[in-house]
Amino acid sequence: MDKFSQDTPSKIPAVTIGFWIIKIAATTLGETGGDAVTMTLGLGYLIGTAIFASVFVIAVSAQIAAKRFHPYLYWFVIVATTTAGTTLADFFDRSLGIGYVGGSSALFVLLMATLGLWYWTLGSVSIDTVISPKVEIFYWATIMFSQTLGTALGDFLADTGGAGYAGGALVFGGALAVVAGLYFFTSASRTFLFWTAFILTRPLGATIGDLLDKPVQDGGLALGRFEASGVLAVAIVAFIWLIPQRAGQHPGSNAGRGG
Repeated sequence: MDKFSQDTPSKIPAVTIGFWIIKIAATTLGETGGDAVTMTLGLGYLIGTAIFASVFVIAVSAQIAAKRFHPYLYWFVIVATTTAGTTLADFFDRSLGIGYVGGSSALFVLLMATLGLWYWTLGSVSIDTVISPKVEIFYWATIMFSQTLGTALGDFLADTGGAGYAGGALVFGGALAVVAGLYFFTSASRTFLFWTAFILTRPLGATIGDLLDKPVQDGGLALGRFEASGVLAVAIVAFIWLIPQRAGQHPGSNAGRGG
């Protein structure tokens, strides 16, 4: 551990039920917001990715530079990863022509490589250790790839897998329920369960987002992408305001939360 482990507080929130509620809302907004720019405005996946990637770089730079936990800043960065993840996954799957399986496979390799490099460099991928700029870089890189992979997985199951948007949401919701059961009733690695749940909330949000804004003939509810995005953004702000937000436990504490 470096000096940050002794005197620097965590700048990421404690992982509570409220954390997961906001995370799912943020991933849903990522889907509707990303599609609004690339499809409704017709800017395309490459330009959309460039826009949202730029927003992500600016937001994550502010997050890393911050001296303490700022709830609205943290969740703004999460939303930035979900919108960038949406457009980047669509660029991989569609613009590059490698399909959902190829895109998901490539993104899975990138995610595992990031986690492997993080573990090899620092000896842990637990979120309880995210208290220095170096670890934050690994943390946000992992989140970006997990959001992008989650988008590809959601599209794969809903479209290629034939489950549809509502069916896909039920599948990923069920998978999250299994992870919750493992958390509460087994001694399975908390770090493994956290990252598994983090990845699964993204395709859940992606399928819910598609359910909201896709045409009725395609199995959606045909709500406007901008309208749905606006409602979700307001809901996220309300959740952050209403649900108590606190920084995670200090890594030296006995009350670990994610690892």
